[in-house]
Amino acid sequence: MNQKKERGQLIVLSGPSGVGKSTVIAELFSQRSNIYFSVSYTTRQPRVGEQDGVNYNFVSREEFERMIADDELLEYAEYVDNYYGTSIKLIREKLDAGIDVLLDIEVQGAAKVRARCPDALFIFIIPPSFEELSRRLHRRNTDSEDVIAGRLAKARQEFREIPKYDYLVINDKVANAVHEIEAILTAAECRVDCRSRMLAQFA
Repeated sequence: MNQKKERGQLIVLSGPSGVGKSTVIAELFSQRSNIYFSVSYTTRQPRVGEQDGVNYNFVSREEFERMIADDELLEYAEYVDNYYGTSIKLIREKLDAGIDVLLDIEVQGAAKVRARCPDALFIFIIPPSFEELSRRLHRRNTDSEDVIAGRLAKARQEFREIPKYDYLVINDKVANAVHEIEAILTAAECRVDCRSRMLAQFA
C-alpha cells in the first residue's frame, strides 16, 4: 500500500551503548523508504570515521547552549560530560509531510520526548545477555577498560527504564531485530486513529 500517510509516526529507539543500534538502524533504512533519521546534535568530538551531519551534527558547547535557550530542542541531555539533543523544527516538518521519523536517543532524552509527544512509539533494544553486551563493547576497541566499566554500569541503570517503553526488541541477530521493528511499525500504521481519513468513506 503506497498511499501517502496522513501523518508520520515518531519512533523513539533506545538501548545501551554497544547493543548495535547503529547497525540495526542502517539495515532498517535499507529496507524502508518513507522514514527519516533524526540526526542528533552533540558537543562531543567525532569518532574516527564519523561525519558531521551524518552520524551527528557536531556543534560547540556555546552553540548548543544557545539552542537550549532558544527552545529549538525537543529534548536534550548531558551524557558523559557532553550534550546530546534533537531539533524540533525538522521533526515537525517531516511528520506533517507523512514521513516517519526515527530518534536514536538514550533513556533520559526519551523521557522528555514521552512528556511532549505521548503518541510516539517507544522501542528499547537489548542484547541477548549482559555478557554479550560486555563482549560487544570490548570488540569495538574504542574505549579504555574504565570507560567500558562506566558504560556497563550505565546500561544497568538504563535497563530499569524498560517498563516505560512500549516494545522490547532483542538484538541477537540484526535481521531478527529489524524484522521485529518492521512488525511494530506495520502494526502502528494499522491503528484506527492512523487511518481515520480512509474511514470517512464508510461513514
